Amino acid sequence: MAREEILAGLKEVLGVIRPKTDLSDIQDSTRLVQDLGIDSLSMMFMSLAVEEKFAFRFPSDQAPFETVGQVLDYIEKVKA
Repeated sequence: MAREEILAGLKEVLGVIRPKTDLSDIQDSTRLVQDLGIDSLSMMFMSLAVEEKFAFRFPSDQAPFETVGQVLDYIEKVKA
């Protein structure tokens, strides 16, 4: 799965979780909490939606992601 496809899918998820957030300028360095306003509850919903969208499960000991790039890297690794 190409990184662009993963980013498009992640934007879909983020659009549902943060509908009023402008997602057009999202980059690898975009911070989930500081730039997108993802709080702990939204992070949980995002994780569940990403798992469903990309058909995998995060391990229970997975550290929280800080940036969009970290999420993309992880999904690329899992889907490789």
